[in-house]
Amino acid sequence: MRYLVVIEEGPTSFGAHVPDLPGCIAVGETSEEALQLIQEAIEFHIEGLKEEGQCIPMPHSSSSFVEVHA
Repeated sequence: MRYLVVIEEGPTSFGAHVPDLPGCIAVGETSEEALQLIQEAIEFHIEGLKEEGQCIPMPHSSSSFVEVHA
């Protein structure tokens, strides 16, 4: 499965979250580290859902960029 990951740059780190998996987050010093850590977090999150007998949310989020004149 492929989940959309949102990476946001903060003042001192990068945060990542998965809109289709609420609560699944990671933080890294670089965007690459945040992406690596969120992949691990997704796998851990899904494993936990399976152990609890819960349904695994199917990926359904998408993203687009919109050009605006500022």
